[in-house]
Amino acid sequence: MNIAIDWGNSAIKAGIFEQGKPMEVYSQLSVENLQTLIRNAPPDAVVVSSTNRPADQLRDQLPLKPGTFWLAVDGYTPVPMEKRYDTPNTLGTDRIASAVGAKVRFPDDACLVIDMGTCVTYDYVDAASVFHGGMISPGFRMRFRAMHSFTERLPMVEPDELRPSLLGKNTRQAMQAGVVNGLLAELNGIIDAHRREHPDVKVLICGGDAPFFESSLKPPIFAVPELVLIGLNRILQHNVDLS
Repeated sequence: MNIAIDWGNSAIKAGIFEQGKPMEVYSQLSVENLQTLIRNAPPDAVVVSSTNRPADQLRDQLPLKPGTFWLAVDGYTPVPMEKRYDTPNTLGTDRIASAVGAKVRFPDDACLVIDMGTCVTYDYVDAASVFHGGMISPGFRMRFRAMHSFTERLPMVEPDELRPSLLGKNTRQAMQAGVVNGLLAELNGIIDAHRREHPDVKVLICGGDAPFFESSLKPPIFAVPELVLIGLNRILQHNVDLS
């Protein structure tokens, strides 16, 4: 049994895997929650990706049994994918993990992976498992914060539950309309551009803000909330095989 941990900017997510398949997935965890999870289900191996702080800081806090295989993924970790990226060692571990996860789901297809976390990332991996890079864009909530932080009068606005009209009738509505409809136009525009270049590309979306947008994207779209965890577990298996 393996545990994959994604320690992001906003939250800790974890998944329990057996024979390569996710059995349980947890989100919004604290370190204390992880400690309880590991006490109740001691893993044989643990993989951690962290964009928050050094992943090895977590190791001393977890009640791991002796001999547990530990892998903190960084830019030098072997992965089952070629990185055709000018600075491969600076590539975010969440980005490469989601790309690897996409190839677990669609091993014979080209994939566009959209991860809607603190930032929105768009990454392309071809049918031969070559990672070609992609884009990093401001995230959903980051756009609201930026308008508030960089102006004198615009308020701090939170996303509404519903997709706003194109015609906001007050400042708050206009900000919501701009962020939501602007990001939706960006998402569909980038998806269309990739589909023109790669007509058979599979489009996968994950991340905390994905549910807000997935039903408004041009189908077919594959929503895989646990995609980063699936990729981390595959990277873990790859490194266990190499050891």
